[in-house]
Amino acid sequence: MSYFSKFITLIALAITISNYGQTADEIIDAYHENIGGIDKLKAINGIKLTLKINQGGMELPIEVIELKDGRQMTKITFQGQEIMQGVYDGTTLWSTNFMTMQAEKSDAEALENFKLGLNDFMDDFIDYKDKGYTVEMLGVETIDGTEAYKIKLIKEPMTVEGQLVDDVNFYYFDKDNYVPIAVHTEVKEGPAKGMMAESTMSDYQEVDGIYFPFSMSQGVKDQGAQPVTVVSIELNPEVTDDMFTFPDSMKTDGGK
Repeated sequence: MSYFSKFITLIALAITISNYGQTADEIIDAYHENIGGIDKLKAINGIKLTLKINQGGMELPIEVIELKDGRQMTKITFQGQEIMQGVYDGTTLWSTNFMTMQAEKSDAEALENFKLGLNDFMDDFIDYKDKGYTVEMLGVETIDGTEAYKIKLIKEPMTVEGQLVDDVNFYYFDKDNYVPIAVHTEVKEGPAKGMMAESTMSDYQEVDGIYFPFSMSQGVKDQGAQPVTVVSIELNPEVTDDMFTFPDSMKTDGGK
């Protein structure tokens, strides 16, 4: 089924879009209704994504697991080795060092910033007011030839080099179907500091009554993007505690 025919299905299942105005809350409500309903989103306890990324002509399989209780992990398989990134067991945040191939715990600042996102399981906009977030409707812009509503989302401040900075995200919702097609976020540190990170989403497909994008990209705006293909999505996957636990036998000086 093509990208456009999937959206036709979305529209058939959705409420009548023309009845909605153009306030931020109405757009967010229409979005949640169109992808399956906020009650279904809240009922999910975990999600497992199997992804493929093409890196320099080499296809890398990636597995991502996120749980409602905050535990999560990303596993990259490269040349027969499993590289863990952004693994959180409820207390410790750790990753595999690409140079040493050993597990290292994240520093305190990275851990605290990571914890800020634990309220956002499945969707940033679920109960956003209760989380202290604010939204603002900024009008309509064109993204890759598609007209989209631009909504500014301000989340809890994050810490960068010991200083609190605003965590601002710009969401672009397809004007006809009210689903996100892009997200822009200012890069706060590293070589791309000050630039705008861009994620795009398309090819929405149904999984257990909820629509998810199966084609995505991530990169720096106007600097090229890395395409990501979603192979499968599993809701409420079975997991074991050791999938998230820091491997003590691989500690380095930086991970003690």
